Amino acid sequence: MTENDTHTDGSAVETDGGTVTNAQKHRETDYLDREVNLLKPSTPFMRDHLKLVWGTFIAWTLIVWGPVTATRLAPETMTSLTVLGFPLHYFLVALGGPTGALVLAAVYARSRDRLDEKYGIEHGTVESEPSGEATAADGGVEE
Repeated sequence: MTENDTHTDGSAVETDGGTVTNAQKHRETDYLDREVNLLKPSTPFMRDHLKLVWGTFIAWTLIVWGPVTATRLAPETMTSLTVLGFPLHYFLVALGGPTGALVLAAVYARSRDRLDEKYGIEHGTVESEPSGEATAADGGVEE
């Protein structure tokens, strides 16, 4: 349904564009029984997450391997241009690749948080009851 749909009796239907409906369906889905298929995801959340994963993977590939490939294809250009006194290929590989990967990790985390919010996924910690036994540093139980 879209935001302008009507019931069969002619009354207007007010929707949220599917966000709450998708969140409710997500909560009711048993993901442990769902098949995970990278080519045909079984739920809307899996489809959206897969788009995010593939998009960031492609961006990572371009950021990390782009300068290396450009240096292989045009070595004269990449070595003759300088940035802050360094050849362009060195600057892009030594500073651009790691910095780009770090920025990409932050973008992925922020996008995944938005995706989790869209589908109503909450990440919490599980608190366990203390058992009364102290755990030793080596993994055993102190007496």
